[in-house]
Amino acid sequence: MKRFGAIALIAVLASCAGTEPRTSDYEPPPISAGAVIEAIPSADPVSRTGNKSPYTVLGKQYEVMSSAKGYSEEGIASWYGMKFQGRLTSNGEVFDVYRATAAHKSLPLPSFVRITNLDNQASMIVRVNDRGPFVDDRLIDVSYGVAVRLGFADQGTTRVRIDVIDVSGTDDWRETESADYRRLQLGAYETRASAEAMATAVSEVLGSSVALTVSEVSSGQRFIYRVRLGPVTGTDSAEQLSLIQSTLRNNGLPEGQRLP
Repeated sequence: MKRFGAIALIAVLASCAGTEPRTSDYEPPPISAGAVIEAIPSADPVSRTGNKSPYTVLGKQYEVMSSAKGYSEEGIASWYGMKFQGRLTSNGEVFDVYRATAAHKSLPLPSFVRITNLDNQASMIVRVNDRGPFVDDRLIDVSYGVAVRLGFADQGTTRVRIDVIDVSGTDDWRETESADYRRLQLGAYETRASAEAMATAVSEVLGSSVALTVSEVSSGQRFIYRVRLGPVTGTDSAEQLSLIQSTLRNNGLPEGQRLP
């Protein structure tokens, strides 16, 4: 979000706020519940742009929590989809309708939470990286993919419980400045073959000058395969990552998410 400043921030927040998913927004091409990959909790850097507090949207003021530790709440969840595809979230990440992400009005960004659909007990871990929903009495907005996985994409809303995941004890990057990011996560896949296919496609575009790794990571009761690029070296890591992301976009590949 920092690229576009405060005006864009307000615009994005407001656009999230006033959207009824089933009327103003629309569904992407179908995806199976099993294809939506659960987020993996980590102590990521605290967003400098996504945690300004207090902030005002549609004339109402909100405050960001100083800590998410111990947070648990029940309320109504809705989803957002193609209307926001490719836009920047409140902490500057590119929204993808199929990723396990969510928007919350007051949790620190990023936070990891387990969302449980109280109608069917389906649950998954998601990464909160956006602000909203600023409509009615809704507690959380999730990506369309999360709504599919939790079984409420067709009905539009459902009652959920949110439980924050404690990330203490993991690699702690919360005090890291975004200018120090040196890696990209290019995707997480259900099969090693899919992950290796993505790594090969990226390697054909970028050559062998930047390291690419495919790693197996435990996610609940199963494993996923993560594709990461980097680290890049030197004092201009931010510029290097920007150039790499631009090259990937221009070749029809995902630009990935920046990591420390």
